[in-house]
Amino acid sequence: QVQLVESGGGLVQAGGSLRLSCAASGNILSINAMGWYRQAPGKQREFVATITPGGTTNYRDFVKGRFTISRDNAKNTVTLQMNSLKPEDTAVYYCAALGVRKLTGQAYTSTIWGQGTQVTVSS
Repeated sequence: QVQLVESGGGLVQAGGSLRLSCAASGNILSINAMGWYRQAPGKQREFVATITPGGTTNYRDFVKGRFTISRDNAKNTVTLQMNSLKPEDTAVYYCAALGVRKLTGQAYTSTIWGQGTQVTVSS
């Protein structure tokens, strides 16, 4: 079974920084895109950033210039460096993996999600 485990959330003042990490495990051969989504109270989950195995990144406009996504393909990890945080960035942040293939050849057609990590930005 493939699992994603996030870490690095917490409480920070506006203007501060946090670094989120996510590690995928479960006899993984390869992962296509990895990314981060977030869900604020009372709102739907929304896309934040993704990165391909080749390093191509995609960001939502509201995080461009503030957040940086990176990954280590050999370790099956993805990180999200968040700078200049704003109170509106407060949410549960979820790691996502798309196009996961296991060493057994099993391929996952649906997105695999982590359990989420809370990020709270105080004003």
